[in-house]
Amino acid sequence: MNEIGKNITALRCGDEIMIIDCGMSFPEDGMLGIDVVIPEFDYLVENARFVKGMILTHGHEDHIGAVPYLLKKIKLPIYGTRLTLGLVDSKLQEHGIKGDLRKIEAGDKVKIGKFKIETIRATHSVADSIMVAIETPAGNVFHTGDFKIDYTPIDGDPMDFQKLAEIGKRGIDLMMCESTNAGKPGFSESEKKLAPILEGIFEDNTSRIIIATFASNVHRVQTIINTAVKCKRKIALSGRSMLRVMDLARELGYLNIPAGTLVDLNDISNFPDKKLVIITTGSQGEPMSALTRMANQEHRSVRIKKGDTVVLSSSPIPGNEKTISNVINNLLELGADVIYSDIADIHVSGHACAEEIKIMLSLIKPKNFMPVHGEYKHLHQNVLIAEDLGIGRKNIFVLKNGNILEMRKKGLKISDKTVSAEPVFVDGLGVGDIGTIVLKDRKLLSESGLILVVATIDGASGLVVSGPEIISRGFVHEQENEELIEELRGVASSKLAQYEQHESIDWNAIRTGVKDDLRRFIYRKTKRSPVILTIIMEA
Repeated sequence: MNEIGKNITALRCGDEIMIIDCGMSFPEDGMLGIDVVIPEFDYLVENARFVKGMILTHGHEDHIGAVPYLLKKIKLPIYGTRLTLGLVDSKLQEHGIKGDLRKIEAGDKVKIGKFKIETIRATHSVADSIMVAIETPAGNVFHTGDFKIDYTPIDGDPMDFQKLAEIGKRGIDLMMCESTNAGKPGFSESEKKLAPILEGIFEDNTSRIIIATFASNVHRVQTIINTAVKCKRKIALSGRSMLRVMDLARELGYLNIPAGTLVDLNDISNFPDKKLVIITTGSQGEPMSALTRMANQEHRSVRIKKGDTVVLSSSPIPGNEKTISNVINNLLELGADVIYSDIADIHVSGHACAEEIKIMLSLIKPKNFMPVHGEYKHLHQNVLIAEDLGIGRKNIFVLKNGNILEMRKKGLKISDKTVSAEPVFVDGLGVGDIGTIVLKDRKLLSESGLILVVATIDGASGLVVSGPEIISRGFVHEQENEELIEELRGVASSKLAQYEQHESIDWNAIRTGVKDDLRRFIYRKTKRSPVILTIIMEA
């Protein structure tokens, strides 16, 4: 809720719990050093004996990325379609753990505890996506997952509208509906629309073509491959996740690459530019992604050169606009021709626009509606859509992370109780050991720098026997500001002299006194407030 990412929903009936999805999100600008952000699992860990299983709607990171972190805390069966579980299994292998993965197909019925679940095929920007209809003793729930209405999907398997209508006739007490594009009028475009656009980019183009897209968008990659084959170009893949997902998709039969088409990225110099396409990760400007490394001329195998055609086949995820802009600027400065969403229609969304949500609401006909998956502005737009279709405001529930919606035979209400649902930061191998206080310190260090004061004092007399030394990191360059550094040394020396010949030495008072005097002096002199650390050693 109120964000794009970290999707996880727990349904509890009596003493049994089932989970829908378990995703992560990427760090925001202020989360310095953080790799990923995952949900807080405390409630599930405390109630682990009641958790009967999890079902995954599709294989995007914001829906499966936190599964390994949860499985390190509790054990539970996980249901999902072939590609989704294939992506999860790959993640589990990276973490060195195993999971109880149970394959299902769209249309299957499964039971998780007392929850009876029916899955329905959904069209989205990753193959094998599903929606779930859940029958519970308290009422029936329908969760759309992420979806769009595409009548001509690449794999030829459109959404099962007949099944959705049947489910609607049975009666749905609560519909949870994704909200990402709820504010966009009309319909999303079909994935097939991109084929002629890509052909227009490829035809009569004698330059090397580099296309960045999401690794999980297998259908998009297939369209790029088909276009490359038609234009008699070889294909190289770049990016660890791209290689991993493509290997998995080929193995499971979701991707078809004609023999002799794929070449190793290290061998691309053996082919003329007009015969080569590189499909890469990094369409969101991720700092360590392959495209970003290319734009910074740091990629091991690919050096951007004048005349290269670079295509960003994506639209910015909210919050990523600046990083994407930086990548585009760097590529342009290197002489590449860059095609991106602002200047060409080279991406179609995998999320339903307003008219598609209306169709879904008309098919399901829920008694109550709960918008999910989006920032507050997206949830609000979804509320307006539901109201347009006649759902009363008292039957629409907008929640925040950690809220509890109670559903009983007599109706629904938001509980006065909540569960803790704070973001958990992953930094390297550390999970949850970095909190807001540490992030504030990192932000302060990044903005103001650090002053380190080191001195040694005789424990008996209180006399300074060494120092004080002043070390600056990120505040001023010592060699270029020798006068200021000497002034700081003088301030510290004067303060230390006040504690000489005392009968007893209060070490904490010395450290605090030096720090306070330096802070006041530095702010008066520079109007800046660096972090000041004092190391006072006893001799």
